[in-house]
Amino acid sequence: MNGRAGDLDQIRALAERHPSPGCEVLICPPATLVARAAALDGSVAIGGQDCHWNDEGAHTGDISAPMLADAGATHVIVGHSERRGDWGESDDIVRRKAEAAWRAGLVAIVCVGETLSEREAANTLDIINGQLAASIPDQATGRNLIVAYEPVWAIGTGKVPTADQIGEVHDLIRTRLERRFGEGVGRSVRLLYGGSVKPANAAEIFAVSNVDGALVGGASLKADEFSGIIDALEG
Repeated sequence: MNGRAGDLDQIRALAERHPSPGCEVLICPPATLVARAAALDGSVAIGGQDCHWNDEGAHTGDISAPMLADAGATHVIVGHSERRGDWGESDDIVRRKAEAAWRAGLVAIVCVGETLSEREAANTLDIINGQLAASIPDQATGRNLIVAYEPVWAIGTGKVPTADQIGEVHDLIRTRLERRFGEGVGRSVRLLYGGSVKPANAAEIFAVSNVDGALVGGASLKADEFSGIIDALEG
């Protein structure tokens, strides 16, 4: 819930700094800015932060995947920990939202992650296994799905899991995807890490096994900070 019209200048600045990036750069602004952001020239793709599982209907205040696509979005985040926490979204709802995204031709970024109490109880891998199984639809491919691991306890707190902790979860996700969808599809799905990613720690995170990129929160609000993370991935 950040961003107004004046903040579109940050997207313009980011595109100017990275006119031909060596990685995919995506900004998911609030729904009020999706169309205006998508109309900007440059190298930055635009996505939505959430969508409803129905394509249309009497759901006042919600945004559908076809609406996002119509506004120029190419991706949509589903199952973000804040949606799961603030609104009690279940794995089943997340799966239905991913299916809606695919019907609209959008790439679904499906988020999974454990809370601090689950981490302290040594339940992390069980939680991730369950979320992967129930949140990702059967029709997943490397073209329509991105999976983001975001430990809830690391979001906006400045706390970052160790490289070993990140690697353990990302290796698990890759293994589960390969077993379920086959090695080809399982290896083609990009895996993002999210949780207090900053220019100062990005290179270390990107060096971890099976980390293909980042789901960036607060550091994406300013072009200077986000640019440093892009530089780390390109390097």
